[in-house]
Amino acid sequence: LHLPYRNNLFLHSPTFRSFSLSSSPISPEICQVTQATKNEVDVLLKGVSDRNLVEQIKHIIDMANRASLRREVLHTDFLTPPVLNEAMVALKKLADVNAIPNGGYLEAERCRLSVGHPEVLRSISDTVVALSITGNFGFQPPTHGDFLGSILGTGIAREKLGDILLQACYGEKGAQVLIVPELVDYMMSSLDKVGKVPVSCTLIPLEELEYEPPRIKTLKTVESSLRVDALASAGFKISRSKFADLISKGDVRINWSTVTKNGATLKTGDIVSVSGSGRLKIGEIVTTKKGKYAIELIRYL
Repeated sequence: LHLPYRNNLFLHSPTFRSFSLSSSPISPEICQVTQATKNEVDVLLKGVSDRNLVEQIKHIIDMANRASLRREVLHTDFLTPPVLNEAMVALKKLADVNAIPNGGYLEAERCRLSVGHPEVLRSISDTVVALSITGNFGFQPPTHGDFLGSILGTGIAREKLGDILLQACYGEKGAQVLIVPELVDYMMSSLDKVGKVPVSCTLIPLEELEYEPPRIKTLKTVESSLRVDALASAGFKISRSKFADLISKGDVRINWSTVTKNGATLKTGDIVSVSGSGRLKIGEIVTTKKGKYAIELIRYL
């Protein structure tokens, strides 16, 4: 079974970390998959904190139901962290379902989720693969956005790609990309340039992935509200008027969803992404005695 896809490019997958989502004994809150009703699914969806993710979580729950009933293993596309986290919380309330997320390496941000009955989903072969993209980039290393834009330019949908790990871009260095195995040949034959630099793609073992934790800078600010324009302006060191322009251009995202209003509010754990400027994570929020908010901001460099 495949999820909806674009450009006739599709999927399939498994994982590193595994979680058993069945409980013993079964609590009243847990739905028996074989008897799950629409009302029970609606109950599971009520626990989704971000209402913008409801349809995606519903699709994953439906997939888990089918997988358990048919004693088969089904796989999603690469999921963003908010979708993966919400899906895992919802699936924990389903009996007779195992779920295994995999992004190719332990610290992966974007992961695929495999679901199935515990008797079937015990161990699965690797279905997330890695490609090394190399080129003579000299002293002008391309950014994450450069690699992503070039890959999407071949017609590959974003949800078919996992993390993009930048390498030390000097000489023949470039990036390592996680991708669904079905598109390996297509990408190797289609991606010939990143920007104006010719590149080559090589299949590499997952064990050869070179991951370094991102560099971060932590700062604190005190604001009268938790609006995205207030916090992001402080975190990215830009004016609110410029930030408003970025929103109007569609360059701002909260938890990977495009922002359309300056007044969107943030909470601890939210990720704000600005095209060309990187990402900002909202840390601890404390209300001051004067009714303002002391906020920890974590800037990814």
